[in-house]
Parts: sequence; structure tokens; C-alpha cells
Amino acid sequence: MNWFTEVLHTHSFIQAVAVISMVAAIGLYLGRLKFFGVSLGVTCVFFAGIVAGHFGIALNKEMLGFAQNFGLILFVYTLGLQVGPGFFSSLMKGGIKLNMLSLSVILVGTSLAIGLHYTTGISIETMVGLLSGAVTNTPALGAAQQTLLQISPESIDSVSDMALACAIAYPLGVLGVMLAIVLMRKLFANNTEEAGADVKTKDTHTHVAEFHVSNPAIYDKNVGDLKKITNKHFVISRMWRDNKLSIPASDTLLKEGDRLLIISIKSDVEAIRTLFGEQENVDWNKEDIDWNAIDPKLISKRVIVTRERVNGVKLGSLRLRNLYGINITRIDRAGIDLLASPNLVLQIGDRLTVVGETNAVKSVIKILGDQEKRLDNPNLLSIFIGIMIGVILGAMPITFPGMSEPVKLGVAGGPIVVGILIGAFGPRLHLTTYTTQSANLMMRHLGIVIYLACLGLASGSQFFETLLKAEGAMWIGIGFFLTIAPVMLVSFIAYKFFKVGYANNVGMICGCMANPMALTYANTTVEGDEPSVSYATVYPLSMFVRVIIAQAIILIFV
Repeated sequence: MNWFTEVLHTHSFIQAVAVISMVAAIGLYLGRLKFFGVSLGVTCVFFAGIVAGHFGIALNKEMLGFAQNFGLILFVYTLGLQVGPGFFSSLMKGGIKLNMLSLSVILVGTSLAIGLHYTTGISIETMVGLLSGAVTNTPALGAAQQTLLQISPESIDSVSDMALACAIAYPLGVLGVMLAIVLMRKLFANNTEEAGADVKTKDTHTHVAEFHVSNPAIYDKNVGDLKKITNKHFVISRMWRDNKLSIPASDTLLKEGDRLLIISIKSDVEAIRTLFGEQENVDWNKEDIDWNAIDPKLISKRVIVTRERVNGVKLGSLRLRNLYGINITRIDRAGIDLLASPNLVLQIGDRLTVVGETNAVKSVIKILGDQEKRLDNPNLLSIFIGIMIGVILGAMPITFPGMSEPVKLGVAGGPIVVGILIGAFGPRLHLTTYTTQSANLMMRHLGIVIYLACLGLASGSQFFETLLKAEGAMWIGIGFFLTIAPVMLVSFIAYKFFKVGYANNVGMICGCMANPMALTYANTTVEGDEPSVSYATVYPLSMFVRVIIAQAIILIFV
């Protein structure tokens, strides 16, 4: 077995690939195991790397550094690419309150960490590591390490201390948020039913309803004129008149008693009821009107956007309704139903529900593509263009008044910014950014697994030695305090003064602490999906801010 020992201990690219893969495989297997109903998931890769490093398995520093940074870049970029399409809308549509609360958690935690730096005498580098572990945010640790090496290349030992501190604080960082959820549930036990009355955000989910035209103000008005009467967006999918079902065109005149099947967003239903008149919820099994029994000449088909020349084009500019007499009733984007408004920018992968005559629908299919197999082909061009721009942006020095050294976004900050921007605006530049959910998840997991394996290997040689020392106990205590104190303080304020109910509160906490394991637990304590929605609302901004703040602390205090 000497040859096997040599493979594990002789520095080479074979050793690097073999060791990282071994650590990842063992960690991922252990991550499947549950303790008291909770599994640590991908986090176990980190601890598997620590154990391997403790037993003397070490990689060449250059190879280790490259693998660690590349894994981090791949993770943060694909994360930005995934959240980009909804990033800015989450800030503008009622998510401002939740995002402000999540930023408060970050501000309180950062302030406590800086205060403890001065009161305990622990170095600011180590304190940043403890803070990164306490909030389970390894990308922030990576950004801080890169910043420290940029301003002080000889600070190799401090970089190792940061990783070591993060490793020691990490376990209770995961469990601490779960404990906070338990405490919040106890404190708000009588108010969990208020989950449905949480932060009142604009509900942008599509809503289908039947309306009877009973408002004299719109009698003999055509469908096109209604756009001038109201600023609300809606689609009249079908019309029932004289026992006949049809698809209204823009010049169709509305008559008293017409029954319309209208698709809108839920928050606009009241305004649309005022415009048309009487509303009746749609019962698809109702006998008097079978809304699915369209004229035999007409069909309803789900068409997928796969042609690149349509990517980034506004739906209204295609003039599909005027040219072919079809009606696009709704658009599914990544599992979310969107209203088919003229200003909606189409993206590769959008699924449009098209209603019209068979030949007209076939013509629309030729324009949009509808070749689902093309979606399975990875769009690697945008991936590598984005990563290239991201690392270049991360290396760009940004000078601020009062700082001796310029700020750099680094290998974590640059790619996540570019990923968010390309995810949000790439289609408008006709850049195909679509990746299937499984492909994006695969790349993200691959990146974070490689990063965590390398991070564990880098800090494993001193982990248990430090843990058994007095400073190890202090680090554990400080890390746990940095986890639990900001969470409990802000969650109480959110509930007491901002009337944020339990479900959205725990989702916001899990999102700003970048803790998907705690979110999994939180979802078991409520019936709805409010925690997941709140998590997705605050996660992108929180991740970005933590990465930037970690670097700013190093630049200001080192």
C-alpha cells in the first residue's frame, strides 16, 4: 500500500484531485445522515476536510489556493445568475421591509464583532473569521482572506487563523439559528397564525377569475379602449356570449352580460372588479360554462421560447396578437406565472400559453422556437464570459476617501455582482443566460463542495489543537453569541414593532444568515411556504452585503 500513501502525501495534481474528491465524497455521504432529525448537508464536507488536514494530509499551497478560489468563484457566480432575475424586483415590490430587517441583523452582528475585538483583544482577522463562521457565510470569509492577502501578502498565518476561527464557530452557527427558531416559536406561539398577515407585499402571482360585464361605463367599449381607462395589466383570455365561446380581439366590443375569463395579478383583482363588475371564481368543472371547451378551430398550447433572436425582446414588439389573432394568456418563468404584458421582456426558457387557431399557433411556434431539446444544451458562453468579467471586476481597485488602500470586490464579490447583473439584464443584451434548474444547482454544489473541502484541508492541521486550548472555548462562545444575539434582537423588533409574523420572520432570519439547513427546519413548523419566500427575498442582498462588509472590515481595521 506504499503507492497509495504516496498518492495521498506526494504533492502533485493527482494528489490534489484525489484528496479533494475523497474529502468531498466522504463529507457528502456523512451529510446525508440525520442527527435528531437534522442533517448538516454539504457542511460535512468542511469538517471532513478538517479531519483529513488533522491527520497530516496537505496539498501544495498553490494547487490548494487555485482549487479553493475556483470553487468559490463558480459558486458565487452561479448563485448570482440564479437570483439575478428576481433580485431587483424583490427590492422594489414590498420586500424592502424584510431586506431592511435583514440588513439590521448584519449591522448588529458586525457591530458586536468589532466591539468584541476591542474588549477581548482578539485580532480583527480572527474576529472576521469567527463572524463568518457564526453566520455560516464562507464566501464572506473567502473575500476577507483575499483582501488581506492583497494588502498584506505576507499575512499567511493570519489568513490561516481566519479559516480556523470560521471552522470553530461554524457548527454552532448552523445550530444557533435553529435554536433561535425554536425560541421564536415559543415566544410567538400564540401568533403563528399571523403568518398569513405578515408583511403586506404586492402579490404578483397570477390570478384567474370570471367577470360579468355589468359596468355601464364600459358598454360598447372595445378591449383596446380598456387600457386607457385603467393602468392595471390584465389579459382577457376568453369570452362567453350568446352561448358561444371565443377569444376577444383588441377591437371586440363588450356588451352587457358578457362573461369574461380574465387573468391578472392578485393584487389588482379589486380594481378589475370595479372596472368590469360582478366577479365569480372559476370552477373548471362547472356545467354552465366549460372554459376549456374552446371552438374546435382553436387550440391552447404551451410554447417554449428557444430562439436566441427572441431573447431580450419585449412581448409587445413581436405584435403576435395583431399579426396572427392569437392570445397569450400567461407566461411561466422558472416555475413562476407572469402576466403577459406588452412590456414583458422574453427570455430563453419562458413558457407561453398561446390560444388561437391551429395555423396561427403554428406560425407563433416558428417565431418562438418551441424546441425543448435546445434547453438541455448548456449555454457555457455566458458562464465563462460572466466569470471572466467577474474576476476582472473583482480585481479592479475602487478608491474611497479616507481609506489608505483601495477596495476590491475580490474573487467572491466581483463574480456575484456580475452574476446578478447578467441574470437580471443579460436577456436585454440578447445574451442567453438560461440554464436548467438542475444544471445551475449542479454547478453551485460543485463549486461550494470544492471550496469547503479546500477550506477544511487548509485549517485542519491546527483545528483540534486550538479547540482544546482556552482560546478555543472563548472562540466557540463568541461565535455562538454572534449567531444568537443579532437574530433574537432583530426578530423581536420585527415582530413587536413592524408586525412581521412568525413565518416571514424565520424565513428572513434564515436568509440573512445564509442558512438553508435552518430554513429546512423552519418549513416544518408552518403549513405555508412563507419562510421560503422570505428567504429568497432577502438572501441575494444579504449575501452581497456580507461579502462587501467582510472586506471593508479588513481594509479599515488592519
